Amino acid sequence: MITLAAAALAGCATEATVPGDPVRVDLVTERGTISLELATDAAPLTVCNFLSYVTDGNYEGGSFFRTVVAETNANPNPISVIQGATPRGADDDLNPPIPLERTRDTGLSHLAGTISMARDGPDTATSSFFIVVEDAPALDYGGARNPDGQGFAAFGRVTEGMDINHQIHRSPADAEEQLTPPVRILAATVVGEVPAPCHP
Repeated sequence: MITLAAAALAGCATEATVPGDPVRVDLVTERGTISLELATDAAPLTVCNFLSYVTDGNYEGGSFFRTVVAETNANPNPISVIQGATPRGADDDLNPPIPLERTRDTGLSHLAGTISMARDGPDTATSSFFIVVEDAPALDYGGARNPDGQGFAAFGRVTEGMDINHQIHRSPADAEEQLTPPVRILAATVVGEVPAPCHP
């Protein structure tokens, strides 16, 4: 069931733009705090979707559960990222999937420190996200990480706590790239105001 708060924020996905200053979100993990600056102007649908999960407390008790290390990644286009999810896991679809905001259109790139949405096919992203540890152009539109070439929806960057990302990335993992154990997300909070267009 979609809560009223989540549904209200998800409603911003019909907005064409979310003008104004970037929004900051703090992810408090058991390893420390990762501060994010979200690109409200470039990727408004993705930002509002992420904020809908943040403001309703859906990442609390979740985790960074996966680490992908380029040196050991079997994909022909290896990347280095860490992936986070709600307590319900990477397939948590509390809110409907959102349209893919391609880097071709947003002007963003998957540089080290970029936060982006995990997905299967285009237009399937819901709640799971990842943070890029090393520059990964294969994740941009036209990149070869996925056969469809559509890339992933970058929507912000780490401003503080990149050392925490590196710590998580280097943590023990099994053969399936699952962290053993996962690194818990204790809280996710918006610093300042949620943009008005993210409300119905």
